[in-house]
Amino acid sequence: MVLKVLAGSVFSPNSGQAWVQLMSLLKRHAALWSGLMCAAMLDGVASVAADLQVPSTNAIPSYEFKPGSFDGIGKWFMGREIAHYMGHQGAMWLEREEREEEEQPNELIRLLELKPGQTVADIGAGSGYFSWRMARQVGATGRVFANDLQPEMLAILRTNMSVRQVTNVVAVQGSVTNVNLPPASLDLALLVDVYHECDHPREVIASLCEALKDGGRLVLVEYRGEDRWIPIKPLHKMTAEQVARELAIHPLMPAGAQRLSRQHVLTFRRTPRN
Repeated sequence: MVLKVLAGSVFSPNSGQAWVQLMSLLKRHAALWSGLMCAAMLDGVASVAADLQVPSTNAIPSYEFKPGSFDGIGKWFMGREIAHYMGHQGAMWLEREEREEEEQPNELIRLLELKPGQTVADIGAGSGYFSWRMARQVGATGRVFANDLQPEMLAILRTNMSVRQVTNVVAVQGSVTNVNLPPASLDLALLVDVYHECDHPREVIASLCEALKDGGRLVLVEYRGEDRWIPIKPLHKMTAEQVARELAIHPLMPAGAQRLSRQHVLTFRRTPRN
């Protein structure tokens, strides 16, 4: 406001004193000088404030809708087309014998370094292929939230947990935008071959950030998009760079990258809340 008043005085008769005051002010704020001069010449000093506004660099990335591939949903996020998710009809594929070799589930569980008593989540749990393995690691004093969108998948999961006599897995139905888990409750959340299929990835990760404790880990396992030889459709792979770019908009910090035979294991930690 002071700058506007002084500048208004400068471009009026008998303005010598105002000019001195304005020059003194501009010496302390040199970065404003060019903006003031341009505004004065083009549209008067009244437009200075608007012309000198700095555009925000914290804009939330939006979704784009455009024609896509057969395997995609025609919805794009930060340059990546989102893939179709697998329906409950494909539950048997999740339990295929080849998965032991292709995805090394026991090695992944070892890398997670789960501890007895921890509260963890298997997001997009499907048939519970990883849920019971996680449950075994956190023990009777721990808990696994097995989260999925599809009630049919959760019914299959409950059956599988019953057959294995696993009692510390809690089935939770999430939505496309929210995992529906208690705030600040999780030591770790695991997403195996899931994130690339989230049709609202920004919202899902935001809800997971709310569910993680400060310092809690978010682990994304994705088939490596950098390696063409891996026999998975392109939209069902992700590069480490793409994952890092998309998660950088959230209160998460990179905390390690490891590899399985075909997949990235990318770990992030929840930054402390204020």
